Amino acid sequence: MSLLEGKICLVTGGTRGIGKSIVTEFARQGATVVFTFRSSADAAREIEAALESEGKKAKGYQVDAGNFEQVQNLIDEVNKEFGRIDAIVNNAGITKDTLLLRMGEDHWNDVIQTNLNSVFYMTKAALRPMLKQRSGSFINISSVVGLQGNAGQANYAASKAGMIGFTKSVAREVGSRGIRANVVAPGFIATEMTDKIPEKELSAWLENIPLKRAGQPEDVANLCVFLASDLSTYVTGQVYNVDGGMVMA
Repeated sequence: MSLLEGKICLVTGGTRGIGKSIVTEFARQGATVVFTFRSSADAAREIEAALESEGKKAKGYQVDAGNFEQVQNLIDEVNKEFGRIDAIVNNAGITKDTLLLRMGEDHWNDVIQTNLNSVFYMTKAALRPMLKQRSGSFINISSVVGLQGNAGQANYAASKAGMIGFTKSVAREVGSRGIRANVVAPGFIATEMTDKIPEKELSAWLENIPLKRAGQPEDVANLCVFLASDLSTYVTGQVYNVDGGMVMA
């Protein structure tokens, strides 16, 4: 049985890496998937076509998740077209890494705007319809960096740590209305971004992971499927690390 059959799911930043994997797995589990992209229209069309060839449903929208007006318009359009939204994965994110002494205001503001403010915008825009339907699942993609910090990533770490506090507050605020909010914190996941890491640095990373390997985007997607499905209806306000044991509380 498909775990997300009949559900309407929205994924931000859905054209590459972890986001693409979540879109694909959600669709294969029976969901109708709406996903956002900021500039990669060709990649969005390829995802739509690939899933359509499998008999699955996915539709991309060009939306800047860090723009509240665009996010509100998207939520309105999706609710109008599909009647509801059952799960939202806030995955859109960027990095602008540099040491704190060299970090300009733009490095800070751009990362906070895209990574953290976007989660506030999407949650606020979607909340009223979800309150009316008395159900919904927010799945926010943070990072183990938000749990332990990382040199040269003060902006990124702050955005991802902020996401955790925000999610727990939302879980407490709307849990009585059947709405859940959880965090997924990936560790070292093999994507286009990690392909550029020098071999020596990559080996050092892997040495600190108990499972001694990088994770795959599908590892994150599989957990997101669980949190979007009816298997997790008594789960809210939690942080799940997908990191091969890199960070243990």
